[in-house]
Amino acid sequence: MPDTYTPQEMLARLVAFPTVSRDSNLALIDFVRDYLAGHGVESRLVHNEEGTKANLYAQIGPAEPGGIILSGHTDVVPVDGQPWSTDPFRLVERDDRLYGRGSCDMKGFDALVLAAVPEMLAAPLKRPVQIALSYDEEVGCLGAPSMIAEMRETLPPASAVVVGEPTEMRVVSRHKGVTGLQTHVLGYEVHSSLCHQGVSAVMTAARLISWAAERMAENKAAAETGSDPVGQLFEPPYTTLHVGRIEGGTAHNITAKDCRFSMDIRSMPGESQEAWIARYRAHCEEIAAEIRAVRPEAGIEVSIRSQAPGCRKEPEETAAAEHLARALTGDNGEHVVAYGTEAGQFQDAGYSAIICGPGSIEQAHQADEFISKAQFAEGARFVSRVIDRLAAA
Repeated sequence: MPDTYTPQEMLARLVAFPTVSRDSNLALIDFVRDYLAGHGVESRLVHNEEGTKANLYAQIGPAEPGGIILSGHTDVVPVDGQPWSTDPFRLVERDDRLYGRGSCDMKGFDALVLAAVPEMLAAPLKRPVQIALSYDEEVGCLGAPSMIAEMRETLPPASAVVVGEPTEMRVVSRHKGVTGLQTHVLGYEVHSSLCHQGVSAVMTAARLISWAAERMAENKAAAETGSDPVGQLFEPPYTTLHVGRIEGGTAHNITAKDCRFSMDIRSMPGESQEAWIARYRAHCEEIAAEIRAVRPEAGIEVSIRSQAPGCRKEPEETAAAEHLARALTGDNGEHVVAYGTEAGQFQDAGYSAIICGPGSIEQAHQADEFISKAQFAEGARFVSRVIDRLAAA
């Protein structure tokens, strides 16, 4: 007999895999592949170049166009330094909540989809369910594009994609784009008493970081006087530029030879990510010319760590995914989020996509991350409604 799990049992299995983005997710993927195979469902893996991680996709139902993709990611953020009151990789039920890393973001949705496989197989599906599980979403949506490209080549075209990120089952139609940049400033070391003869990589990096803060202040001011009703739905309602990590320097009395920092640009839908990158590079080149005039060895290198498009500001031509999610949830409100998802990547590949899943983003990435049992149950009902819709199609 094939293995079957309740949604909570499946979530416990998934949480137990410590799929932090810096580590492999293959143990979880192997479990899912074997589970699906036990039910007679073939799945396909799309590995990263190193072979240490993999996406998984599968189809249940007839090989007909017009199916629905249920999409989730398998990686989670680290727990290092967080004051957890329980083992983060063991699901704990307490006070009508399910605690564990990824319980909310977003193994909860993954578990609901996988636990429903027997229900999918028993239903008289007229259109297929396509399951898509990715790696490295948390570090820039790095894994999904290769999977999406292969799904386009090997599976009948789906009419809608539901990305089950935690939205409290609200229908989210737009989100910001996310660009991750890494900047390396190469300075020149001299004694700090002769700093005019050297180049401080740290102080040069500070100028670049100040530029980012100034641009964000400009964006904020423009939003406060703007009249874009869609833009005002976002919190905050403007493009943000944020530096999250910086390292560099040797000692307090040596001009720093190296400084590296990471920046993310969360751009409003409709704004060009490429334009923001070009603008930053141009400023870096201006500063680089100044420091090279002091020491020709100095310089600035900018690399793109990740680039995930936002959900469109302009409506999709058919908005099939949005209509589907609204019909299944009854939510007719206009909702947006500032965080990034893989929905924009599906849209770039020609799919109609929406974000809708159980749990609150306020619990994601936190110590004692949880999903409420009420939200978990509502997510299960949503998945069942998807199956019913495909059986009636």
